[in-house]
Amino acid sequence: MRVVQPQTRTGAELPLRPQDEVECRQCEVRCDKVVYPGACVETGCPFLYAYEDHGHTFIGCMQKVYGVEIDLDMLRAAEARRDGFGAVRALRRPLPMCRAEVEPCYEGRSGELGCVNPEFLELPVGQPTFRVFAQVSS
Repeated sequence: MRVVQPQTRTGAELPLRPQDEVECRQCEVRCDKVVYPGACVETGCPFLYAYEDHGHTFIGCMQKVYGVEIDLDMLRAAEARRDGFGAVRALRRPLPMCRAEVEPCYEGRSGELGCVNPEFLELPVGQPTFRVFAQVSS
């Protein structure tokens, strides 16, 4: 029987589409993409679900952009404060309607040249940033 070893990415390799990744470990800074569940409630995201359990309402993301379910009353109470509820780590690529950011963990470890993977910092937008036109001549 032949045992197949899983493929692992070495630290020197960059992913094919770094902007689609949810974490970057290419340098010592260690960046993660995060989303703001409070913004999902505020904008009425169509992928937000809610259910009641033990007298509390919990919300989550149907697309599993984030994997936690949050007590809606606690989220609203936190959003009423100056700092708000805050962000949660994205498990999947944020959708164009998500309020998302890249959160660096150890910014002091940044090298002199800055980010070694700048495409990771690209976040999804609602519309393409360019248009392709084709002219067909006969």
